[in-house]
Amino acid sequence: MKKIILSALFACINLVAFSQVIPSFQFGLKGGANLAKLTTENTFSSDNKAGYYAGVWARIGAAGIHLQPELYISGKNTTLKRTADGAENEVKFTSVDVPVLVGTKIGAAGVGIRLNTGPVVSFIVDDKQTVKTAVGNVFSGNFKGQAFAWQFGAGLDVGKLGVDLRYETGLSKIGKDGYDDTKLSLFTLGVAYRLF
Repeated sequence: MKKIILSALFACINLVAFSQVIPSFQFGLKGGANLAKLTTENTFSSDNKAGYYAGVWARIGAAGIHLQPELYISGKNTTLKRTADGAENEVKFTSVDVPVLVGTKIGAAGVGIRLNTGPVVSFIVDDKQTVKTAVGNVFSGNFKGQAFAWQFGAGLDVGKLGVDLRYETGLSKIGKDGYDDTKLSLFTLGVAYRLF
């Protein structure tokens, strides 16, 4: 009897240890709001204005570390002010954004806090690039002429629901609507639902 109990205990310990090595996979939907701000070199300043984003996310993880690629459509709005004379111009555009984040999760029993960071590439949608073309460029790896940024964020998961708060800082100039020296930074607040 002791051998059976010890064997069962040993098998359980091995199963728990092995499950930490086998990657888990999650997939879900996500949507939320963003506050965008454009910055330029000594010419323009901008105010934060609300926009939106919606799309899908996946999370692949093992041993407490996960990789979280996402794909979503994002509407970004802001008001540019010229510092010389105070003239204002409304800037609105849509992009297909692809963050690829690395993170960790702390928690148990379906409740956990996540920390994420990683690069983001944005494909600006305009008369030269439709949403379909932008998504095609994502999957073909055609990143030429696109905007790059870096995200930092935290999230809270409760069961299948999650809430994320992130900051994104522009690494490259977006070159949109004549603002060739403009970089984009934004805050995002989103709600995620895990499908599986």
